[in-house]
Amino acid sequence: MFKMRSLFTALALAGSVSVAFAWETLPTEAPAPADNATTAEKVELGKMLYHDPRLSSTGTVSCASCHNTMLGGEDNRPNSMGVNGQTGGRSAPTVWNSAFNKVQFWDGRAASLEEQAAGPVTNPIEMGMKSWDDVVARLKTIEGYQVAFEAAFGKDAISKDNATKAIAAYERTLITPNSPYDKYVEGDKAALSAQQVRGMEKMAELGCTSCHSGPAFNGPGAFQTFPVMSNPYFEAQYHFKKDKGLAEVTKKDEDEHLWKVPTLRNIALTAPYFHNGSVKTLEEAVRLMGKLQLGKDLSKEEIADIVAFLDALTGTFPKQQMPTLPGTSGTTFN
Repeated sequence: MFKMRSLFTALALAGSVSVAFAWETLPTEAPAPADNATTAEKVELGKMLYHDPRLSSTGTVSCASCHNTMLGGEDNRPNSMGVNGQTGGRSAPTVWNSAFNKVQFWDGRAASLEEQAAGPVTNPIEMGMKSWDDVVARLKTIEGYQVAFEAAFGKDAISKDNATKAIAAYERTLITPNSPYDKYVEGDKAALSAQQVRGMEKMAELGCTSCHSGPAFNGPGAFQTFPVMSNPYFEAQYHFKKDKGLAEVTKKDEDEHLWKVPTLRNIALTAPYFHNGSVKTLEEAVRLMGKLQLGKDLSKEEIADIVAFLDALTGTFPKQQMPTLPGTSGTTFN
């Protein structure tokens, strides 16, 4: 269960309306679905699969290539690079705290981590395998995976369903609690600077937290329109509307420019910003959000305060011990 430690009152200056907003700390464990309880064996198998480039057609790209757990959970590139040097049109979202997303992918087309884990493997630009049948056939030839799947799921368990369950189980361990913000909400008033507290209060006052709420700062609902405000000047620079978001999947006009509300956790580490990775700095991202989502021209001081607070959302990263991948004896797949 999400823990609510303190309640702060922010004054919404427009109309001087007093608004109560709950600041919540990040749980240290993520809930798992009923059909995929988290076990040590699943997590270890999932870690192996997540870091294994042999799940790609060229043997060069793994999940970790674009969602690097040695960094902020992504690759700090505007557009991630897949097999044969191909790049797509979107920036890789962070895997850290993805267990708390209501939907997955920028366009929210996957309802769960399990569903998300299946997609990149057969995407021709990302990992490029022709089918999951080919992936399963490859895994079955690797003795170490036969052992690992059996430990996690039982005999003859190598399948797409179990592979994605294992990857999802591993991803549910990628949680970054105990940020300065969390410590502050828990009662340590020295955890944030005066500037960071101003930024925290300013976010609530402006209405940023109407979308970026909850323990992971990713909102009460799954989707939000971006950009809300039309601005030809910024559109010419950043091309936000070139990609239609959820409508690219559903082909419905009403879904145009709907995006998953991204977490603000560890956002200081995940530049560049927005779905197309077109914004290089956090300061510019805050300025644009004020203008395009709230219709406000934020001052330099307000932007600096908010950025200072966002820096305080960088949490404690669990130590990652890289797996030893099961080898193949005297053969290669490529």
